[in-house]
Amino acid sequence: MTLSLAQALDAVANVASSAGLDPSVARTEAAQLAAAIAESSQGSFQAWAVELGRPANAEEFFTEAMRGRRYRTAPVPGLAELIRQGSPRSIELAKTLSDVCAAAATLGVPSPQAATSAQLAAASQYAAMGAPSAPRVRSEERQFLNQAPAILTSVLSQMEENSRRILDLRGTDPLGPGAFPGLPGGQLTPPSLPATAVNPGVSATGNAPAVEPATPLAATGETPKSEEKAPEEPPKTLDELLAELDGLIGLASVKDEIHRQAAILKVEGLRVKAGLKSPTITRHLVFVGNPGTGKTTVARLVGGIYRALGLLSKGQLVEVDRSELVAGYLGQTAIKTSEMVAKAEGGVLFIDEAYSLNGDQYGEEAINTLVKEMEDKRDNLVVIVAGYTQPMAVFISENPGLASRFRTTIEFPDYSDGELVQIFTGMATKSDYVLGEGTEKAFRDVLAVQVRDSTFGNGRFARNVFENAVGRHAWRLRDVADPTVDQLQHLLPEDIEAPPVEEAVPWPPAEGTSEAPARPSTDPDVPVDKVATA
Repeated sequence: MTLSLAQALDAVANVASSAGLDPSVARTEAAQLAAAIAESSQGSFQAWAVELGRPANAEEFFTEAMRGRRYRTAPVPGLAELIRQGSPRSIELAKTLSDVCAAAATLGVPSPQAATSAQLAAASQYAAMGAPSAPRVRSEERQFLNQAPAILTSVLSQMEENSRRILDLRGTDPLGPGAFPGLPGGQLTPPSLPATAVNPGVSATGNAPAVEPATPLAATGETPKSEEKAPEEPPKTLDELLAELDGLIGLASVKDEIHRQAAILKVEGLRVKAGLKSPTITRHLVFVGNPGTGKTTVARLVGGIYRALGLLSKGQLVEVDRSELVAGYLGQTAIKTSEMVAKAEGGVLFIDEAYSLNGDQYGEEAINTLVKEMEDKRDNLVVIVAGYTQPMAVFISENPGLASRFRTTIEFPDYSDGELVQIFTGMATKSDYVLGEGTEKAFRDVLAVQVRDSTFGNGRFARNVFENAVGRHAWRLRDVADPTVDQLQHLLPEDIEAPPVEEAVPWPPAEGTSEAPARPSTDPDVPVDKVATA
């Protein structure tokens, strides 16, 4: 029997209290998770508010849903903390969170997307139990955990009728069956409408009007504008790409490893050309580290380097996450994953937060398809998976097909204060801004008060501060009728302010806290000379 959301939230608070966690914080995390699951269902914000005993407020609901989206693919901070402590209560909390997922999927007019999100979120809470820091459990509890991906089967059966009603559009089709009840002989068009109103391309006599064929552009000697292509830039050489890598700020250990990989693969290619035997070396890579440490930027350079070595035909980077590999139904995921691999063939497929594929049958289908495609296209495809260190280790170890193909892990360290200052000043210089007296110190002061845990944005933080400063600079000059070039260029200390707290997915949660600051889950890659912020 599925609990109501109110009952499930009470259960979460009770378990959290008995485990030594703040019950109000645990309840808030679970409510955010429920909002993130239900946000695709019509009228869910009203039902959510009723269950929480609050006035219905759509803005509040979607704000909480945005904060809870990270929990659809990772454990809530309270559960992660219990796992870190090795508390046996973590199993009970995971169970109550799965009840929250089940209840959230039925809010409002349930949708198939909500059911899928509920399954993924529940499985993600249980999947965390398999992390290296998870407590030892008895055999009967382990058997229970192994059944986690199927725990929401009852929810799907309850939603079947609602989903059918949601997707049945016959009642809204003006020309469909039943649209005009009472018309003789199943007539679809009301008698008052002439045939031309239904099909403007047919005359009143039923004959199609004569249409003069268009003159082919080929006959006129003209070139369609859509086919006009700008001249392509010549591909960069290996030396140019390695120099670009070396020009990035920081990342000394990353640069050394990429240079080492390039040397190994270069010699391997030379041995093959010389007719010598060469060991099979996997070219696929695992990038681990916190957000904003340059993983996407380096992945793009790797594509170019491998192309310059003759290992890839194009060297392009195709960046995806779970949403671009997994479809809403079994069978469709394999097709969707294969399409993304085909798009990346000849270059690099970069899968961000790859561990989100763990924990359910849809993600498993994507992984199995990916393994097969990597084998079929092993001579012209490189796959790079990226994410936080601990969940990536679990992700690779739990999938034998991946463990044999990803043997090289490159860790991206956090940036130092000095490196972040270089990134900030480099962005300003590239954009034709000048840092006025005291501006760099203002940035250092803002940097000094930041919590430097797994939620910190590193290079992305510097970029956000810079973009925020540009906005404050423009606002400061709003009443200046004719600003000078000097005024237009100079950023002053009063323009520097920490950006709003953003959404992130911390792993593990910060010591002594039950919830981490938030940062957007999107990772736009804005290349900046000699800066890696992705």
